[in-house]
Amino acid sequence: MFPGKRYEDWKLTDPAGKGVAVRPIRDELRARVEKLLGELTPAGDR
Repeated sequence: MFPGKRYEDWKLTDPAGKGVAVRPIRDELRARVEKLLGELTPAGDR
């Protein structure tokens, strides 16, 4: 842990061996990444 750094701890289901059932996991991960990018990108760069 470093002071001033932001850490995200995302609890995600392990997709191993789930076949097409990984789609909801994929979609959740995509939404979280897009949200994080929106928070980290300055408003003028969007």
